Amino acid sequence: MKLLGISSRIDHPDYGKGVITNVTSKHYWVTFIDSGLETIDIDSDFEVIEAAEDDVDTVSLYEVERSLKSILKKWSDVSEVVSIGDRWKGGKLIMQPEDSNLKSSELPIDTFFHKITMVRDRLRVMEQKINSSKNLDEQEKIDLQQYITRSYGSLTSFNVLFKLKSQQFVGQRSK
Repeated sequence: MKLLGISSRIDHPDYGKGVITNVTSKHYWVTFIDSGLETIDIDSDFEVIEAAEDDVDTVSLYEVERSLKSILKKWSDVSEVVSIGDRWKGGKLIMQPEDSNLKSSELPIDTFFHKITMVRDRLRVMEQKINSSKNLDEQEKIDLQQYITRSYGSLTSFNVLFKLKSQQFVGQRSK
C-alpha cells in the first residue's frame, strides 16, 4: 500500500470529507470539513477521492495551508457558520434621524448582521495576508496587526447580535 501525500482528499465513513495535512509512519492527520482535525490510522477504512503523490518532506506548511483552503473551497462553503441571536431573527434595524422632517431608514437585521460578519471575515483574510507576507518586516506586521485588533475592538458593540459568545469580536484586552 502506497502512502497518501499531504493534500490528498479522502471520504471517511465516520468523519466525512477531509484533506490530509500531515503523515506519520502510522497515522494521517486529516482536517475534515465537518469535524475538524482528526488523527486516523493509515490502514483505516476510507475512500480516496484524490491522491497526492508529493513526498511529505517536500511540502511546506504554507503550501499545505494554501492547498487545504483551495480544496475546502471546492467542496463546501468554508466560511464559518455564524448565527444571529434568536431574539434578533426576523427583526429590523431602524435608523431614525433627529430631524423629524427627514425619512427614517429600515434594514432587515439579518442583512445588517451578514454585513458585519463579512467585515470580520475580510479582516481575518487581511490578518492572514499580513502574517504570511514576505515583503513586511516583523515590526511592520506587528504595527498592522495592532490596527486590525483595534478594528475588532471598534466592532465589539455589535457582539449583542451574535448567538455564540465564542464568535463575537474581541479587541485589545486591558492588562
